[in-house]
Amino acid sequence: MDVLTSHPGADTLDALMARGAAFLGTRHAILGGAMSWVSERNLVAALSNAGAFGVIACGAMSPERLAEEIAATQALTTRPFGVNLITMHPQLAELVDVCLAARVGHIVFAGGIPPGPAIRRAKEGGAKVICFAPAFALARKLVRSGADALVIEGSEAGGHIGPVSLNVLAQEILPQVHEVPVFVAGGIGRGEAMLSYLEMGAAGVQLGTRFVCATECVAHPSFKRAFIRAAARDAMPSVQVDASFPVIPVRALQNAGTRRFMEHQLEVIRRFQVGELSKDAAQLEIEHFWAGALRRAVVEGDIENGSVMAGQSVGMVTREQPATEIIAELLEQARAALAARRGRS
Repeated sequence: MDVLTSHPGADTLDALMARGAAFLGTRHAILGGAMSWVSERNLVAALSNAGAFGVIACGAMSPERLAEEIAATQALTTRPFGVNLITMHPQLAELVDVCLAARVGHIVFAGGIPPGPAIRRAKEGGAKVICFAPAFALARKLVRSGADALVIEGSEAGGHIGPVSLNVLAQEILPQVHEVPVFVAGGIGRGEAMLSYLEMGAAGVQLGTRFVCATECVAHPSFKRAFIRAAARDAMPSVQVDASFPVIPVRALQNAGTRRFMEHQLEVIRRFQVGELSKDAAQLEIEHFWAGALRRAVVEGDIENGSVMAGQSVGMVTREQPATEIIAELLEQARAALAARRGRS
């Protein structure tokens, strides 16, 4: 059931979200961030059924596995949802074809600049393309390349992050990019923040951390408890130990796993230096650390040795709630802020 309230600010909030909601085909312009091992059929369907827009995290799935996940999600919801594809996946073209065959309406390319052929294939197949833009120049380039919408994600987000905060990215990009809807992400945990970005010109918002403790999310209870206990300062980015091996920082709750990543980098670099690994193989080895570590935390509940990826909004996650209730809270907070503003004018 869609989340609807009779708050006096509803009409204005709906107007602010109108472009993003129309693009997504949803009641509310709220995307669920694609989180590996977390954003699967149950959470994705719950978000879409609540009037938001769920996004499957394909991650390292094979085309066959992705087809299964899409079909299972479609069995749980008739509402629109998207699929997030990592651009460095060796079978990217096949994954795009899987999405098109299943009539997925929106494909989100993440983890790098998507190849032109992948964008063209997705669009020719009838899907809308969403791309991540961590800088204004790249936002312009992606629009020229055919992106139908952009997500600008600040360094406050969980998982792999860029170097610039959403506060700065929004000021740089929102006033200058009008050709396509622009969604904002990173550190958003309350409706008042959501409202402020909509008023700056965002078409909608993307939240990931806030939905980890949705009742429908299949993450291990220990993983959820770690989120509920954590403060914003506990979610810190990983550190790069050698500039010759650039590592995209990963924001996660600090534990033995994050410390072990430092040791892992040093060991892989040593193996490269003695000729055991090529540079490309070493780079891949460093990145592969996170896939296994994240599964240990999310699926197995090993929150001490696994990777507990979380955004800085984790301090605003205080309990487990149904997805519908989380979305209702966000909307009510935004509408209350609008009503209070009217009262002061």
